[in-house]
Amino acid sequence: MHKWGTHAWLLMLGIAPLLVACGEPEPPKPQTESTAAALDSAALLAAPHPTTLLQVFKSPTCGCCEGWIEHADQAGFGTEAQHPADLAGLKTEYGIAPQYRSCHTAVSANGYVFEGHVPARYVQAFLAEPPAQAIGLAVPGMPVGSPGMEMGDDFMPYTVMLLKEGGGAEVYARIDSPADQ
Repeated sequence: MHKWGTHAWLLMLGIAPLLVACGEPEPPKPQTESTAAALDSAALLAAPHPTTLLQVFKSPTCGCCEGWIEHADQAGFGTEAQHPADLAGLKTEYGIAPQYRSCHTAVSANGYVFEGHVPARYVQAFLAEPPAQAIGLAVPGMPVGSPGMEMGDDFMPYTVMLLKEGGGAEVYARIDSPADQ
């Protein structure tokens, strides 16, 4: 056989399985109730758990905000960063008084706010059982050692505040060590 004929023949043998795989699909087989139930159970087990989405409003150049977003993502939250032109105005719109503000504001799908470097475990606890008349949680300022503000082994104790409708607040949690986060 001629040289090109042999190569063409080998090429056809190599492509044949791919062409067969791209052919018409088999018609679907009827499902019985038990196979449908088994498929539904398998789909439920394989489906990802729903993720709580947090919109994070921040300055585009803030590195510690990116650190907090990473912390939230690792805890199972979905995050979407936004860079509003008027971040202070946005905080005012959400009812966050100036004394409770920090560098970024996260907002849940149901409108709760999480101002600053709030540890994800407290965001999760809050969302699981939101207190009456609460608008969210805040960690005022930028405490060293809080999520996103890690600086080696340095740590500054801080307080997570419960923000209430009308501008009031009370202590939600005291963070005395990195283990409390």
